[in-house]
Amino acid sequence: MLDLNHVSKTFNPGTVNEKVALQAVDLHLEAGDFATIVGSNGAGKSTLFNAIAGEFIADAGTITLDGQDITFQPDYRRSKVIGRMFQDPLKGTAPHMTIEENLALAFLRASRQTSPFSRITKADRTFFAGKLSALGLGLEDRMKQPVGLLSGGQRQALTLLMATLVTPKLLLLDEHTAALDPATADKVLELTRQIVAENRITCLMITHNMRDALTLGNRTLMMDRGRIVLDVGGEERAHMGVNELLERFAQNVGHQLDNDRILLSNEE
Repeated sequence: MLDLNHVSKTFNPGTVNEKVALQAVDLHLEAGDFATIVGSNGAGKSTLFNAIAGEFIADAGTITLDGQDITFQPDYRRSKVIGRMFQDPLKGTAPHMTIEENLALAFLRASRQTSPFSRITKADRTFFAGKLSALGLGLEDRMKQPVGLLSGGQRQALTLLMATLVTPKLLLLDEHTAALDPATADKVLELTRQIVAENRITCLMITHNMRDALTLGNRTLMMDRGRIVLDVGGEERAHMGVNELLERFAQNVGHQLDNDRILLSNEE
């Protein structure tokens, strides 16, 4: 479903602010793969997502999605087939618009409607209500309320629904539960697990929680200095604990993981 071949990106090349963000990254995801990504700040995780989503054009390499080369495709075209969530619950929704209007925008954008006069039908509204009901948050009874009145967890659940309302070819989750309290984060993670599994969505999820990195999905990737330095799955991953994952990381890169936030999650 997704192939990255030697993708590289350097910001401000040739200046004192030069930053090598991605170094010849290779990545292959089969349809239905759900890979978690862990790494220190500056490892290149969000930059990798930005390259895939089209926020910039890579300096080198190719990006292929479902057999189509999207390397030079603009971000607005990629957004029709790539869903994305961010850490900030305020991103991804329009706060002054109603829940129904937000869903309508997501639906019309991703459903490949080409007419500027497309409208939401009664059947569409019934479809939205059913999807909201499945979240178990009572949002189906609040469809006429502005999204700005929702809690952070409710907004993230709604954003998740918007990103998958029309099943995307790829879903990018950039620490989408990091700003939530533990109970709400667990709820959103469980909704994520259900929606991704039920729709067999190919998914990449950045997380700072090492246990989540090993229990969610079917693969765990670790990044360091713009490279994927570890990729584990299958039986090897099933029998791997957090400490062993950290040891493998240190062996591959020659130094210990130095992110306190990630390491503290191991003690939770």
